[in-house]
Amino acid sequence: MRETTNILVCGVGGQGVMTATEILAEAALSLGFDVKKTEVAGMSQRGGVVTSHLRFGPEVRSPQIGVGEADLLVGFEAAEALRWAHMLRPGAVALVNVGRIVPPVVNIGLYDYPDDPVSAMRALGVTVHAFDATALALELGNIRLGNTVMLGAMAGHLPFAAEVLREAVLARFAQRKPHLVEANRQAFDAGQQAVAAACLARVA
Repeated sequence: MRETTNILVCGVGGQGVMTATEILAEAALSLGFDVKKTEVAGMSQRGGVVTSHLRFGPEVRSPQIGVGEADLLVGFEAAEALRWAHMLRPGAVALVNVGRIVPPVVNIGLYDYPDDPVSAMRALGVTVHAFDATALALELGNIRLGNTVMLGAMAGHLPFAAEVLREAVLARFAQRKPHLVEANRQAFDAGQQAVAAACLARVA
């Protein structure tokens, strides 16, 4: 990654996109980076589109990521990841949750859901590591753990140690919901393992 790291996180309301981005920003701040972020939430409590731009580095003047400038695209929902794939720079990576959550704009007939968004992204030349974060969260007993699974997935694609992000996740829950610390630790680990498996599958 370059001196300034640009991460675009996208999904639908209720998946924890904004919370995940806040935790990632806290991890970067803890290392002394200048951090800027911006968010757009369309009916976020009703399953609408949610995007969050995060930029950090020695000095960051704007929170906005330009087209073709994202180092990492984190798609909490696969169709949304496809929709934002044009934001990636050449050689960048997308981490995509294949657990399908159909947005309301599809349900009301404004848009068609793509048949295979991950394959469509790969056809565009994007390196995609795909896994089912939703299923992993459900296996751990709480679908809301999906955002921590996604944070764990990001950990190996950042310009700092995975442990820094893990500690930011656990600190957040230790302060607010200490009874959920262990579940989030497991979710973070599950995300790391899922991406490692996805990487191996791409190589094989």
